[in-house]
Amino acid sequence: MSPHIAFLGAGNMAGAIISGLLADGFAPEQLSASDPSDAALAKLRALGLTQLYASPEPLCENADLVVLAVKPQVAPAALTALAPYLKPDTALLSIAAGISTTSLQKYAGNAVPIIRCMPNTPAMIGKGASALFASERASEGARQLAERITNAVGITVWVREERQLDAVTAVSGSGPAYFFAMIEAIAKAGTDLGLDADVAMALTLQTAWGAASLAQQAAVDVSTLRINVTSPGGTTEQALLSLAEGGFDAVIAEAVERCAARSRTLGEEFG
Repeated sequence: MSPHIAFLGAGNMAGAIISGLLADGFAPEQLSASDPSDAALAKLRALGLTQLYASPEPLCENADLVVLAVKPQVAPAALTALAPYLKPDTALLSIAAGISTTSLQKYAGNAVPIIRCMPNTPAMIGKGASALFASERASEGARQLAERITNAVGITVWVREERQLDAVTAVSGSGPAYFFAMIEAIAKAGTDLGLDADVAMALTLQTAWGAASLAQQAAVDVSTLRINVTSPGGTTEQALLSLAEGGFDAVIAEAVERCAARSRTLGEEFG
């Protein structure tokens, strides 16, 4: 029997996942969504979905898994409204950052299997990195379905402990912003050296994409790739020396730690 997936919330991330699932072979009839925004539902209607609702009550009727895809600050109210209609064998996959399984269980009901997901924005173009954590109530079937959902928009990893999702937030959840900031800085440095802005940005973007692609496909680790491109006494060596003298590793480490700390704090606030 084909699984049915329902989305509580029809924003950008939900739309990206739904697009990925359709590309992965899901039929529109296997997907449904609720959202108070007519504009958000219209975008899903354009993808071929017909089971679209302004209120969440009809979502759980045939759902094997419900994706909680609303902003964290509205998630408690949205999930509380949905809870009376959730069936004990319908799993909940939450992509609402910072809300613990304990809190989700409180809002959804103690019998509902919970799986938490930390995605990132490149999922919107099918290049996402998602981490999953499952509560003890989640069956193997629910875990496999959750992984199929996140695989439709990128890669998926599982973490053993829920607290590791704070580290995931710091590495991949917020990670795109770090790379965007570096792209901005390198492109600006290029223009300061005399390149046209569009040329500097084009070179920087292609270099960032090429370096990441090479790192994914190479038979050696990234440290070896770095060493291979750094000739003694050469230009790259000078650039890396400057980064080291500026405390590059320490700055990155502090940024990632501060992100993880904020993730922990937000989890306490939402909890």
